[in-house]
Amino acid sequence: MSRRECLWLTCACAVLTAVLSSRGSFSAATARAQPANTYMQKTCTFHTADDFARRTNGRVQIRRQLDPRDIAAVRQLPIQLPTLQFTVINVESPSVTWIGTRQGAIRLRRGGEALEYFSGARWLADDRVTGIGFDGNAAWLETPRGFSRVEYTPMTLADKSRAFVSRVQARHNRWGLTADSHLRVPGDLSTNQMVSTDNDGLWTAMYVAAECFRYKVTGEADARENARAGMQAIMRLETITGIPGFPARSFIKVGVDAPPRDGEWHDTPDKAWRWKGDTSSDEIVGHYFVYPLYYDLVADDVEKPALRAAIERITNHILDHDYQLIGPDGKRTRWGWWGPEAIWEDPDETGLRALHILSHLRVALHLTGDTQYRARYLAAYDDLINTHKYHWLTRNQKIMVPGHINHSDDELAFLSYYPLLRYETDPRLLDVYKQSLERSWQIERPERNPLWNVIYAAGTGAREFDHAEALRTLHEIPMDTIKWTVDNSHRLDVPTDPVSDRFGRRQALIVLPYDELPMWKWNGNPYSLSGGNAGRSEDDGAYFLLPYWMGRYHKLIGE
Repeated sequence: MSRRECLWLTCACAVLTAVLSSRGSFSAATARAQPANTYMQKTCTFHTADDFARRTNGRVQIRRQLDPRDIAAVRQLPIQLPTLQFTVINVESPSVTWIGTRQGAIRLRRGGEALEYFSGARWLADDRVTGIGFDGNAAWLETPRGFSRVEYTPMTLADKSRAFVSRVQARHNRWGLTADSHLRVPGDLSTNQMVSTDNDGLWTAMYVAAECFRYKVTGEADARENARAGMQAIMRLETITGIPGFPARSFIKVGVDAPPRDGEWHDTPDKAWRWKGDTSSDEIVGHYFVYPLYYDLVADDVEKPALRAAIERITNHILDHDYQLIGPDGKRTRWGWWGPEAIWEDPDETGLRALHILSHLRVALHLTGDTQYRARYLAAYDDLINTHKYHWLTRNQKIMVPGHINHSDDELAFLSYYPLLRYETDPRLLDVYKQSLERSWQIERPERNPLWNVIYAAGTGAREFDHAEALRTLHEIPMDTIKWTVDNSHRLDVPTDPVSDRFGRRQALIVLPYDELPMWKWNGNPYSLSGGNAGRSEDDGAYFLLPYWMGRYHKLIGE
């Protein structure tokens, strides 16, 4: 929003407040000065009419009227509202006004972030808002199906982290893997059931990496314990297959875990466990991302030999098979290939695959303690650069087909940039890799992705990395990570892209506040208008923890 637009909004909200304040006193509590690192975190709880009456004991007056003067004042605003189907308007304070509609609620704030939109089951019992009242820092939103209490609570990102870590340990720790959590009753966290997914190794790696950074920053014992348990599960992905250097996607315990519904599964010799095959480049990226972090930041001298040996086995497997992952059937997995002979099979991913394998080899060179292996890895690395020009390929790893961006590939790219730039020592190559990262980050900037921003700053040393935008997103990530259905397709304030996304779905031209978007990981499309699964699962939340603690570790985000 431009400064002129902010000024217009300030003036218009002043007009609106003047019109409405003549109708009664303000109900919001006087704002208190907060420490610089504190922000106001939105949370929501749901209540029946009887519960509302009992909790408020008559002190909250619900306004249900819609006066023509209210509508006239709102229509003077120099901004587009999400919907114009107003049902009630009420003033919370001189700077905050709430609007109820048939399709959600709108909170207008003078200056700064001007508009917040609440719709769907994350925020409302029903999208039709019939009344609004205030109680301190909370707004009570009445609907035909009950009340929503939206509260703004002073919080720090460290406070938020503690809640997210607790969530992972309570409902997403399956044999050490950071697991998906299905809800047998939609929205009811007490009915969660942890299940395997295609990318358990990658999701676990991202959570373990967050705990590695947290341990190094804080020295907290639970961070080390959580990282260690997750790392042991990641290492088990490689040993459980019985194929040296070939990690599984996931594993389950027979008779205990929910039976898998898809994928390629194999029994262990004792039939007590099953592991998922057809391992992809996603999993390998996760392994090479987290192994060196755990090795450098957490592991003690007793643990390090096993970590080195595991990376050596995985790297040797890839090199022994001409830069491929070879499964138990003796064939290449669908996505496990990086070699010069095959890299042009998918031109859209040529640069990405070059980035992957160069990053993996740099990690192997960093970890290995074997002189013979080090010579082998260095020879492979030099050959890919000198003979096949893989370093130049990385500069074009981000190929943009308008509208059809593969955000999963973006995630794999940035997770590969981090160790590559962390361990590369050749100034000539570092310059090329930084050019590649710079190009990728410039394309990604509108998404306000805190992980990409932090990796960019850590990898390039850039002083400008959209710090404010990264913090904004970390603040906006909702405390509730249930995958409620979200639909923004009706919004009048959201410009839509004439080109669909790569799955043929409608998408926006802007990234909305993250608490107004469907819940996903960083491999999702933030321009999506709709998503979610009606509250049938809960995300683990590591997508908040990793950028926050990586930013803390690199002193890019303050305490």
